[in-house]
Amino acid sequence: MQEFIQHIINGISLGSIYALIALGYTMVYGILQLINFAHSEVYMVGAFAAYYGARLLNLTDKPGYGTLVILLVISMVICSVVGLTIERFAYRPLRKAPKLNILITAIGVSLFLQYGGQIVFGADPKVFPNVLEDSTITSFGAVELRSFDVAILGVTLFFMTAITYLIQKTKVGKAMRAVSTNHTVASLMGIDTNKIIAITFIIGSSLAGVGSVLVGMKYPKIDPLMGTLIGLKAFVAAVLGGIGNLGGAVVGGLLMGVCEEMVVGYLSSTYRDAFAFGILIVILFFRPAGLLGRVSQEKV
Repeated sequence: MQEFIQHIINGISLGSIYALIALGYTMVYGILQLINFAHSEVYMVGAFAAYYGARLLNLTDKPGYGTLVILLVISMVICSVVGLTIERFAYRPLRKAPKLNILITAIGVSLFLQYGGQIVFGADPKVFPNVLEDSTITSFGAVELRSFDVAILGVTLFFMTAITYLIQKTKVGKAMRAVSTNHTVASLMGIDTNKIIAITFIIGSSLAGVGSVLVGMKYPKIDPLMGTLIGLKAFVAAVLGGIGNLGGAVVGGLLMGVCEEMVVGYLSSTYRDAFAFGILIVILFFRPAGLLGRVSQEKV
């Protein structure tokens, strides 16, 4: 039983990261009906931004919550700029083009950032700075609650609460919901749709930056291709919960993390990646709209 509880704790920690990244996918999809495959590479850029920011500010050997906050801010700012640039120069000119054109562009931007990252950052893996000391906060028999897990969960809850408040309680959030419902009607009501879409990319990219720092903190190895697998898993989490549904992205991420941890704990780590994509196949077959998604009919 204690082993099971420990796996649950580890799974929630991992699932929180998936949820943060999945929120970026689902926000962009909710506004543009677009799967932003470059989102995982924005996450990668955020990890390197934090890495070089820590070296520039001499924070590599100064673990603590202050260091964590500084690196989060650096990563969020750089990811926001990258996300905004992608939206402005890659997606906005194709706004009225067929969806297939935009999808191909998203894949092209993803590949450009991957291999551009190898040129700029080098193809060799790098060790992420020591952000926090991983210590045992409390233990119950063989079950340990560690500082990394508490920090990851705390940061995730903070940003999820902030996003929920933004979407539900602010004018920007109301405008985002309006644009998500109907671009044309929203623009007729005086909403600057380009501005709202840009804000959506900024917020989604910022969440990818937060996730990159949390991953680097817990699994301290980064490289230019690091976004590929975790990005695909976050996408699966978004589809699992219901792509376009913010609550679904959170539920999907947590379920993915817990289930993956159980597979590793009770079966084999060999199957952890296969399990993630097995979930995607099952969900698409039995419930394409996801657990919390709504089935909608599209006129053609």
